[in-house]
Amino acid sequence: MVKINFINHKGETQTVNAEVGPTVMENAIRNAVPGILAECGGACACATCHVYVDEAWKGKTGDPSPMEEDMLDFAFDVRPTSRLSCQIKVSEELDGLTVTVPERQA
Repeated sequence: MVKINFINHKGETQTVNAEVGPTVMENAIRNAVPGILAECGGACACATCHVYVDEAWKGKTGDPSPMEEDMLDFAFDVRPTSRLSCQIKVSEELDGLTVTVPERQA
């Protein structure tokens, strides 16, 4: 298990013990993180699991794929660190990852 910190639009942090292997989105759903709706179930077919990756973690989470970039066009308030949490696989290297859920999704 690794820890992932989800920050809501009010600045409150919810830390979850995340399973290695599934995605950040799957772990958010299992832990009832507000704002992570995941309407497509993780198929990269919507943008309801949009998060901002903390700048310090951007290198470890990687860049969005072309398909993910296309889906981010449907997200609100996209930033340079925007990612779909369904596209970030949890690994041991992501222990302590911090992401923020956009206000529009809350």
